[in-house]
Amino acid sequence: MLSVRAATNSDRRDVAKVHVLSWQVGYRDLIPDDVHDQLRPEDRASRYNFEQSGEAKQRTFVASEGDDIVGFVTFGASNDVDSNDKGEIFDVYVDPASWGHGVGPALLVHALSHLQELSFTHAILWVLEGNQRAARFYEIDGWSSDGTIREDVMWGINVTGRRFTRSLP
Repeated sequence: MLSVRAATNSDRRDVAKVHVLSWQVGYRDLIPDDVHDQLRPEDRASRYNFEQSGEAKQRTFVASEGDDIVGFVTFGASNDVDSNDKGEIFDVYVDPASWGHGVGPALLVHALSHLQELSFTHAILWVLEGNQRAARFYEIDGWSSDGTIREDVMWGINVTGRRFTRSLP
């Protein structure tokens, strides 16, 4: 049975494993293979801090089936200059073995509900250009591209992201 809860620092290694696996599978044709081959959960895990005190700008929740973390979502107030009144989904990653099992939608419902509780009426997220699977997933959930493009550097390479937006229920 799938459950969603706030992430803790003891989840860092499992979240990193999901993060790396989903990058390696989901971005396989979008990012060079040598970049994928260098990704290691143990390197990624130290970057997370899920137990921030006070008014943390971002929150992370994990989805688990039994004792196994199968996905996570990170959300909060947007950092975009023109979207400072909107909530943002920063990350939604699901273990590829759990794709198509309802984990992603469950995480989105949870995050959007929390953003709404924080009084946001709209939300944004970014999709790596060419990631058709992710774009379709978000479009099915009611998101649409607003035409905004962002150039960024990820893993030492230049990438392009497309912004998606939606109203909160």
